[in-house]
Amino acid sequence: MKAGKKQNSGGGQTSPASRPGAKSRTVSPARRCALDVLRRVEEDGAFASAVLATCGAELQSNDRALCHEIVLGCLRRQSWLDALLRHFAGRDPAKLDREVRRALRAGLYQLRFLKRIPASAVVNETVAHVRANGFTSAAGFANAVLRRAAREPEFDPTENISDELERLAVATSHPVFLLERWTRFFGKEAAEAIALANNQPSPTAFRINPLHERAANVLAELAAAGAQVSVSSLVADAWRIEGATAKLRELEATGAIYLQSEASQLVAHTLDAKAGERILDACAAPGSKTAHIAALTYGRALVVAADKHLHRLRLLRRLAARQHLDTVRTVVMDSGADTLPFPNEFFHRVLVDAPCTGTGTLRHNPEIRSRITPADIARLAALQKKILSAAACAVMPGGRLVYSTCSIEPEENEEVVADFLSVRPLWKIVPDALPEFLRTETGAARTFPHTHDTDGFFVQVFERMED
Repeated sequence: MKAGKKQNSGGGQTSPASRPGAKSRTVSPARRCALDVLRRVEEDGAFASAVLATCGAELQSNDRALCHEIVLGCLRRQSWLDALLRHFAGRDPAKLDREVRRALRAGLYQLRFLKRIPASAVVNETVAHVRANGFTSAAGFANAVLRRAAREPEFDPTENISDELERLAVATSHPVFLLERWTRFFGKEAAEAIALANNQPSPTAFRINPLHERAANVLAELAAAGAQVSVSSLVADAWRIEGATAKLRELEATGAIYLQSEASQLVAHTLDAKAGERILDACAAPGSKTAHIAALTYGRALVVAADKHLHRLRLLRRLAARQHLDTVRTVVMDSGADTLPFPNEFFHRVLVDAPCTGTGTLRHNPEIRSRITPADIARLAALQKKILSAAACAVMPGGRLVYSTCSIEPEENEEVVADFLSVRPLWKIVPDALPEFLRTETGAARTFPHTHDTDGFFVQVFERMED
């Protein structure tokens, strides 16, 4: 027995002397990578999508796909998996060591949802991972839990929950307070549909960079690689794709295309920027929309990208350079300050893609649902109002201001807009700037995962009238 190793049956929160993440020759690269990503999400507060984008480069394509499936599956169904674990383990999952709990969640997910993987392989690799990470006696516990789960493949952990909302919360792994809110705002059926849609994979969407030398051949290259490409029904010049993952990654690395959800792509189009104009992206990093704005003007407009953090602007500059966008300029700026470091009425167009809860992106950011609180919604709504107010001062008469979020919460959307208009008589809503089929009663545009199969976004377009 090595000194410092835990010898209990998975209980407690003390880390073993051997740090989580230690490699084992008997654990596949895909599962080892997946459990490391899950560790970083839980212990470091990382976002799974960001970690997955930068790790696993050494994995084969099938291992990379399995890693992504395990990570996102475990995060999307975490509450349900914990309810399953509580039944098969006979104890509260919160009392298990985190590494053991993560390994068992991953094992249970594979047993229930990845039928092509033999149960024996799932059990053996999970036990090997637990043992390799220093929880020697917990290996037997993990083995017993998963073998029992394999013998009871039909057990439903929600069948004895009498409260309808609580049962839906466990079944879809969403916090009760979010489901209550969505039921109140959108209705019971829509709330359930949103939650169910959030547990489905997002379609892969991209746009072509018109400034790249390979732009004209992108679709042909993808077709030759076996991809199934279709035109987006939501936004102009956007595409959906299935297959040809290696070719897709190669084209993105060169800057010929950019992977971006259709709802996110909609935002830059509504700004309707023109060559020769000055445009401000007030909350720009990581730069998806900044780059899109610059590309839509074919690099013939000055696009100023602002963010509070210099390191995020460095990433944005690298993104712009890869896409040959040399008219993008960056500035470190707190968009929530009372005044901005620009002359009033300096910009033709301003985008406020505001910091938000991100409840419209729970498909590919599933960890948000376990982190968000009601206080976060109120705090961010207050910040959004400040940012929008300051940004409005930078728009010249006759100019356009676009407000957007990737949240579906009314406090961050319609209520921010109502607050803005209540004290600014020189501003009007421009509903015609948005696709009619996405338009709401208030003249905004909304997308939802359950109705549009894309991220949940809110977009409102304003125009400043002449004094």
